[in-house]
Amino acid sequence: MNLTPKQLKILQLIRDCRLARGFSPTMQELANELSVSKVTVFEHVEALIKKGALQREANKARSLSICEDAIIPDEANPLQFPLLGKIAAGRPIEKFAQDDKLNIEEIFAPRIGQKGGTFALQVDGDSMKDEGIMHGDYVIVERRETARNGERVVALLPDGETTLKTFYKEKDHIRLQPANPEFEPICVTECQVQGVVIGVMRRY
Repeated sequence: MNLTPKQLKILQLIRDCRLARGFSPTMQELANELSVSKVTVFEHVEALIKKGALQREANKARSLSICEDAIIPDEANPLQFPLLGKIAAGRPIEKFAQDDKLNIEEIFAPRIGQKGGTFALQVDGDSMKDEGIMHGDYVIVERRETARNGERVVALLPDGETTLKTFYKEKDHIRLQPANPEFEPICVTECQVQGVVIGVMRRY
């Protein structure tokens, strides 16, 4: 995708704002961040929509979102992930076949059918510790808006908080399951999936 530096910055600002605050920035907030006019931001946003990078809901404020199959350049390098902040949970460490070397690129390279980019979050808390994820670990997240039962998701709750739990869609609600008996499951009628965990990293 051919993006200008300003267009790339707009995508990054929208992504980061949605993860941190649960909603997109306004045109004026984008203009303030970029030190340009609101008209200029509007022109860039329209160009990004035409390029298939952004989408928005008509007549709804803060409705800009990144298209699921759009890959932001800083999410495209399998050896370097943009660190977007902290998250409240995690997923278990995967076991890999023994080899002479550990190839990070092969482990976290785009999988078959993967459309979106990949980013990292640092775990803040121990609600998933029984699955091997500890406070301070880094989870690698594939950006997408849908999940299957049993997948670990970055979920935006109706109250605006973001958490990392195991996703289960049940009869009349969604259950976000922790892996620590000290924490209760979170049951909501709806939530917004922002990504699915594909790996975890830890530094000693």
